[in-house]
Formats: sequence, C-alpha cells, structure tokens
Amino acid sequence: MSEAVHHHRFAAMGTTAHILVVGGTFDHLEQARRRIGQLERRWSRFLPDSEVSTINASDGRPLIVSNDTTLLVERSVQAWRATAGRFDPTVQDAVVAAGYDGAFAGGPVPAPLPAVAPSPGLHNVVVDRGTGLVWVPAGVHLDPGGIGKGLAADLVVTELRAAGVGGACVNLGGDLRVDGLAPQGDTWSVAIDDPRDRGRELTRIPLSSGGVATSSRLDRSWEIDGVPAHHLIDPASGRPADTEIVAVTAVAATAWWAEVTATWAFLGDGEPRALGATEVLLVTADGTTHSTRRLREIASCPAA
Repeated sequence: MSEAVHHHRFAAMGTTAHILVVGGTFDHLEQARRRIGQLERRWSRFLPDSEVSTINASDGRPLIVSNDTTLLVERSVQAWRATAGRFDPTVQDAVVAAGYDGAFAGGPVPAPLPAVAPSPGLHNVVVDRGTGLVWVPAGVHLDPGGIGKGLAADLVVTELRAAGVGGACVNLGGDLRVDGLAPQGDTWSVAIDDPRDRGRELTRIPLSSGGVATSSRLDRSWEIDGVPAHHLIDPASGRPADTEIVAVTAVAATAWWAEVTATWAFLGDGEPRALGATEVLLVTADGTTHSTRRLREIASCPAA
C-alpha cells in the first residue's frame, strides 16, 4: 500500500512555497507553513522588525539573535569565503540602488542608475553560535536572498523528517530540498523549466536526497532609464551582472549550498564548473545549455 501524499502551496518569502509530504498528515503541512513564516519574520530584509533588519540597523553594535539567524549568518560567511567573495550577501545596498527596494513590481524606474561601489564583503563579521552573538561592522548590510530560502528549505525538510514523515519536499521559489520517500518510487524527479519559456521543460533531475536551486536574471528584471537591470548583483562592481547567462541550476547535498553554487556559477566565466560536490546547468540568452558531465549523464541534459 502506497503512503499518503499531502501538499500545500502558499505565499512566503516573496515567492510561492510548495510543501509536499509523503507518509505524513495535514498537521505536518501546517508545521512546515508555520516554520517558514517564522523564518521569514526573522530573515526578511523587507520587514523592519526582522532580525536581519535589526542587524542592518545596528551600526556596528553586537546583537544577540536566534539560533536560526546565527546559523544563517554563519552559512553566509562560509559561502563568501568558499567562493572568494563571488557569493556575497552584502550586496544589499547595491540591490536597493539598482531599484529593487520593497515589494518587487517589475516596472521601469525613471531614473539613471546611481553611482555604486563594490560590495564590502564579510571580512570582519563575528558569529558565536553558543551565545547567539552576531557582530556586523557598521556600513555592512545583509541581503539573505536566495541563501535564506535554501537554508529554510533544508531546515524545514530536516524537521519534517524528524517529526516522522516518510519523505518531504520543500520548494521556495526554486530553492528546493528533498529527502526520504518520493511520491512514486524511491527517487524524486525534479523538473527544470526553460527560464525563457516557463511552459517548456528542459530536463528532469533524479534525486534520492539533496537540494536544487536556480538563479535567473529573468525572474526579477526591470529597466532604469532604459537600461536593463536585475537582482543578481556582481559584488565586484555593485551593478547587475553583465552576462549572456540567463539562468543557472545547481544540484548539491543541501539547498543552501546549491543556491551558493548557482550564484557563483552565474557570476563566472560561462563554463559549467562545479563548486565542491555539485552539478551545474547553465542556460544562455540564445537558449544554449551547458552542463557538467555528471549532470548530463543522470538527467539526459543536452550536450554542452
């Protein structure tokens, strides 16, 4: 007899959340919904009383925050160091300067792109998980963005499994984590859509457990005085990245690391290189796909 499957979609973290549990109950879906809401209230830069907003307004004062937020900052520092600064959550000021401030509307901004500078990075950030202390230097402002959604998916799936569900999938706008029993068989099947045509599927990736994340400059794009802009900032320039890549999908053991890898690859040289134990699929503006060899083998991706 197959396990019962329940799922729920709802708005969260500026996107659509999709929770699916195998061998669980509607109570597990509600547990996941409440937990995602709690993480959003702690991590959103758009909520003035969130812990991330409090850190950004701290002007260099040390703060005591929740274990969730110390973990988020710790993972951000780890990612920044592992990518030599290519993944940089201190692009918040540059994102705002580029026109992404508040709820995303996607319309043109009638002003020239303001002067910007390279992002400051996380050189002197201090995190102490034991005490919950976070110290961010004055003038450094965090935008958790994708790493927050990826980490939230990881945390919620881990907690659902600990609560007794046979399998779980948490998808937060393309930052996805799966673990345990799949709805049909032992392996989850994750569809990757063409970023230029959401109705067209590029490929499917089989996963027994792991994370998938996609970064695309087409999801949140607009114009400033006729100049194209998007939310994926190059920390070296402080401006939206100028690249022929339109989207990167990364596969890793966890969703937060998949998100880091996707951003790292998006800002790279156009080659589908892995970051640690990851696999990568790139899509360029002309529709060409490039992928790491292992991903082509397991997902039947088009050849590079």
